[in-house]
Amino acid sequence: MSVLPLVFTSGWASGINAYAVVLLLGVFGATGVSDDVPETLQRPEVLAVAGALFLCEAVADKIPYVDSAWDSVHTVVRPVAGAWVGALLAGHSGSLSDVAAGLIGGSTALASHTVKAGTRMAVNTSPEPFSNVIVSMAEDLGVGGVVTFAMFHPLPAAIIAGVLLLAGLVVLFFLVSRIRRFLRRRAQRREERRLAAHPGRPPD
Repeated sequence: MSVLPLVFTSGWASGINAYAVVLLLGVFGATGVSDDVPETLQRPEVLAVAGALFLCEAVADKIPYVDSAWDSVHTVVRPVAGAWVGALLAGHSGSLSDVAAGLIGGSTALASHTVKAGTRMAVNTSPEPFSNVIVSMAEDLGVGGVVTFAMFHPLPAAIIAGVLLLAGLVVLFFLVSRIRRFLRRRAQRREERRLAAHPGRPPD
């Protein structure tokens, strides 16, 4: 079977938590659960770095506003990771062009990252902090569950990932007003910090 469903699923998951994807795939390959995982992802140093960064993301992802700052930094990281994992999977299987797999994985990761980052901006408009923790845990469990399912049933997992991506884009469309509110509040805080740092400077 073509590796395309696994590339698509890993791309979707990378846009949400790239380090979890690398860590999960590497562990599945290293433990012999799957023969479809490239050797590169199974290397101890790759697993160690992915594990450390996964722990960092697990903390940062649950703190209001810190999660959005983390997402901003990973606007490049997650799509690149999705493209890298997709190209490795394609090169290992030989059933799909590395370039095509990279484009699919990267673009899918960018789309799911956009949904994640936008949703977090909307969540951050809520005055209580618990919603961040709940959303973060749901994302981690979703990524873990779908990627694990993809190891054994790649096509159904890709369908699930596609449905989740489409649903996320629809939800994001309806959250645009809350996202704008978040951006206005963030700009206001920056202006307040600037004025506090230069109290004698007249406003622009």
